[in-house]
Amino acid sequence: MSGKLIIRCELEVLTGMHIGGTDIFSAIGAVDSPVIRDSHSGLPIVPGSSLKGKLRALLAQSLNERTVSDHNSDDERILRLFGSSKPIRASRLQFSDCFMTNADKLKNVGVTEIKSENTISRADSKANPRQIERVIPGALFEVVITYNFIDAETADEDLRLLAKAMKLLEVDYLGGHGSRGSGRVRLKNFSVDSLDTDDAGQYCELFREVESYELFSDKAAI
Repeated sequence: MSGKLIIRCELEVLTGMHIGGTDIFSAIGAVDSPVIRDSHSGLPIVPGSSLKGKLRALLAQSLNERTVSDHNSDDERILRLFGSSKPIRASRLQFSDCFMTNADKLKNVGVTEIKSENTISRADSKANPRQIERVIPGALFEVVITYNFIDAETADEDLRLLAKAMKLLEVDYLGGHGSRGSGRVRLKNFSVDSLDTDDAGQYCELFREVESYELFSDKAAI
């Protein structure tokens, strides 16, 4: 049996989120570190590569028996789910770029904020100020993940691992500067649809567990 499962949800920004774009052409006085934006709408986006990479990294930290420098040495379950280059193995997951869905509701306050930071040199006590652009709390992004369904046995384990990675993300962060409070997110309003397979329904409850997961709550044991 083969087919595709389409997993959709909303990603809600809880604390200012910074996923960096390029500042190569920044004018004098511009923000030092802008967020990445959709070239068509000008709105911030969450690249599918950023979400995929973060989920894989969190699973690697959780499942690998030791720290590995080469992603091809990840746990076999991670390689099956996310793919590898040596040997070449296709990812069973496809991540779309995530576009903002509630920009109109935020137009009165704007969709980003500027966070000023300062580092102090330990050698000479000189200050090094910088400005970081962040997507504001309350911003919503549409997440669409396609899973290539191969067989029921591995699909069950794969999707449980994906749900686990999503829970880990909710107690971690997305983007940069997470150790200083940026990038806390929540995943909610899940739906699972199917193409060429009838197995979508049994996975809805699995992802509802992600939706009910709370940051730093007593549910944080995974």
